[in-house]
Amino acid sequence: MKKTLALLILATSSAALAHPGDHAGGVLHGFAHPFAGLDHLLALLAVGIWAARLPSAARWQLPAVFVCFMAIGAMLGGLALPFAEPMVALSVLVFGLAATLAKRLPLSVGGGTVALFALYHGHAHFTEMPDTSPAGFLAGMLLATALLQLVGALLALAAFLRARSFRAG
Repeated sequence: MKKTLALLILATSSAALAHPGDHAGGVLHGFAHPFAGLDHLLALLAVGIWAARLPSAARWQLPAVFVCFMAIGAMLGGLALPFAEPMVALSVLVFGLAATLAKRLPLSVGGGTVALFALYHGHAHFTEMPDTSPAGFLAGMLLATALLQLVGALLALAAFLRARSFRAG
């Protein structure tokens, strides 16, 4: 698992892209962007961890809500969203607490919380977008977002399995 995560991080570094200015039409730049900011990275991993700790029927819903509302937030990139950076920072705290405490909130509350913060994440990412293809950037960004949430869920699953085998042994 550690090797896979290390390879993902290396593969998305700007050195691995090998083309300053991202001549790939924005997809690679968009994919790399969520890895570049610790606040975004931690929030996405925490959503995956939180989702993995929910009942099986709800596990896919929080990540799906995040991806959808992040796309909406990106499309609002031209509008001013007040307190964008503080909201992104606050999301790390809220998602981290939810993942750590494994809060089983009603899905409407958890989903609403994820949706609100995802709007801000999408907006922040898109306003930081370089002069490149917006559609490609968005596609890459959403793919990386889903992947990071999956990594968070897999980390939670691995921790659960390790704890379970520790108790059994």
